[in-house]
Amino acid sequence: MFRFFKNVSREMKKVSWPKGKELTSYTITVITTVAFVALFFFLIDLGITQILNLL
Repeated sequence: MFRFFKNVSREMKKVSWPKGKELTSYTITVITTVAFVALFFFLIDLGITQILNLL
């Protein structure tokens, strides 16, 4: 168990972590994409609901 955590610690030191500006840019991109996809599926769901209510 100790060796496992030692190896994890060693590998985590090799990771290239994003800097502040990169992190902000990535976060904005993810939030924008999620909002767009949520809006898209909301509109599709609304349209399908309206079609089914007409039948």
